Amino acid sequence: MTDEYYMLQALKEARKAFDEDEVPIGAIIIMNNKIISRGHNETEKLKDPTAHAEIIALTSAFSFLGGKYLHDATIYITVEPCLMCAGALYWSKIGKVVYGADDEKNGYRKYVVPVPSIESAGIGPWPFHPKTELIKGVLKEECAMLMKTFFQSKR
Repeated sequence: MTDEYYMLQALKEARKAFDEDEVPIGAIIIMNNKIISRGHNETEKLKDPTAHAEIIALTSAFSFLGGKYLHDATIYITVEPCLMCAGALYWSKIGKVVYGADDEKNGYRKYVVPVPSIESAGIGPWPFHPKTELIKGVLKEECAMLMKTFFQSKR
């Protein structure tokens, strides 16, 4: 399976959020090429500002595995994680983070101070565990369009 295939699965979760009038962000976590958890934003439904897609997917994965570390897992997120979610991903020690659209307004990169040694490697500010791999821009346009459509409908 490809990153695009798994991002399409995360987009399905984002569309669930869209249909529930939530900010349309979706996430899935895979291990050994199998989806072990899914999540989409539920902040309005649960009246909980921490109920982001990533947090829901992480909690489900921890429960499924019976542990708090995801060394061998990959999370696919439709939009760049916020600082809170980046922190949760750090503590999970997740092996790989893959996201679609950048989030200049609320993404972690807005708040993370650049580290010169990492910056010189072309990686950018790094809020994740040192062993975590990052891939960004997978199905970027599709992920961004869902967000744009949602917020245009709110204006």
